[in-house]
Amino acid sequence: MHVHHGARRSGAPRVTLLTEGTYPHSHGGVSVWCDQLVTGMPDLDFEVIAVTGTGREPIVWDLPGHVSRVVTVPMWGAAPPGRPPRGRARRLLADAYERFLTALVDPSAEDGFAPALYALAGAARDGLLGPFLRDDAAITILTGVWTRPGLAVREARPTLHDALTATSLLEHALRPLAASPPVEGVAHAVSGGVAALPGLAALERHGVPLLLTEHGVYLRERYLGYRTAPYRWPVKAVVLGFFRLLAEETYRRAALITPGNRYNRLWEEQGGADPASIRTVYNGVDPAAFPPAGPEPEDLTLSWAGRVDPIKDLETLIRAFALVRAQLPDVRLRLFGGTPRGGEGYREGCEALAAELGHAGAVTFEGRVDDIKDAYAAGNVVMLSSISEGFPFTLIEAMSCGRATVSTDVGGVREAVGDAGLVVPPRDPDAMAAAALELLRDPARRRAMGEAARLRVIEQFTLRQTIDTFRSIYHELSAAAEETPARIVLPAPAVTGLGSLTG
Repeated sequence: MHVHHGARRSGAPRVTLLTEGTYPHSHGGVSVWCDQLVTGMPDLDFEVIAVTGTGREPIVWDLPGHVSRVVTVPMWGAAPPGRPPRGRARRLLADAYERFLTALVDPSAEDGFAPALYALAGAARDGLLGPFLRDDAAITILTGVWTRPGLAVREARPTLHDALTATSLLEHALRPLAASPPVEGVAHAVSGGVAALPGLAALERHGVPLLLTEHGVYLRERYLGYRTAPYRWPVKAVVLGFFRLLAEETYRRAALITPGNRYNRLWEEQGGADPASIRTVYNGVDPAAFPPAGPEPEDLTLSWAGRVDPIKDLETLIRAFALVRAQLPDVRLRLFGGTPRGGEGYREGCEALAAELGHAGAVTFEGRVDDIKDAYAAGNVVMLSSISEGFPFTLIEAMSCGRATVSTDVGGVREAVGDAGLVVPPRDPDAMAAAALELLRDPARRRAMGEAARLRVIEQFTLRQTIDTFRSIYHELSAAAEETPARIVLPAPAVTGLGSLTG
């Protein structure tokens, strides 16, 4: 679906944001970040290629006039239009797909992944890939590949059902290749994975530089998600092989990679990214928009804000809360944030866990709030229990509001908090409860920690720093692309945005 919004302006750099499951169709930290970039740079032209679920998701952000177009790429809606390949085109596509699959399951053939991927991209552009992957021939090719002698996946005895499942998952994952890629400017993938596919196609066809920003480590989150996915190992081997090789290709070909923390940088370097092409750029908030939250609630309260999702590990938070309440029976836990479509079962499971532990009346799911500051002000201590994060907005927003925090040691959390909050291991209810009890029992410490947290945000993590850094990057990449339409590597310091422009 194409939504035309504003008119293009001549002379302004063009930036195409590549998103998945976020801006402009949903709320959440990454969407907030995208909105900050767009609204903070009215002097640039923006477009969005948004990978969504069904394609029926409404646009939930008010788009300014310099967003000229939104292209929606549904992964799970109706199959995109196309026609089956025939004759020589069919034979060439079948050969490319066989090389593609071989790379996913045979370590000695991984060098064939990128050429095969770009051949598939060409077929997707011509409307041939989707119909081919929905044809029996694709199933036959996969069964032939993963039953070759010597491959580890063969030992798991893949079934026809496995082949059908893996082929369907790949067909959906490759749908973004059919989106019309940008032909000029900068393609900015705001996550790794399938969102980067149109950017890779734009680089391959038109020399458009690819900028990659990872808030969380996409590949790590796929590993976590597929750990409990209801698929047999042969299916997981194919799909996770795709995500791993896609991550490596994206790291290798990006003109610049801007992780939101040093933790992500380590994953990217391990995935093959050139250290010279990596520049850490922290998320920022406007301290004036998140002023000190004011008096604490009279009743001792732990608050949490975010998307109700398994990666936020609310089960650990609820179990920790039960341990806290065994010591302080009047404590409450207030949870603020929406539940994504399809996540209702997870929320209901969390509610059932609170009831099972005997604390249903003290744990409240309050949904989205009109002003997120109210969520932080609602707690004496703000909690973060995630098993994976990048550089979480909810954490630095709570810090800007002057609230003491207890957070799990994932992603860039420790970089954000420093000495201005307590950090505990993930999936450890005992450690989380102990930290929460420390702060709930010590008002003076909470107050001092909250003051230190706000000062840390003002000094290091302001929105102005983030906007100025990315504006400079967009101009540099755009200018370099005009001079040399090929892979561009900018010389970059290890970390950008500390100790300057703190207003």
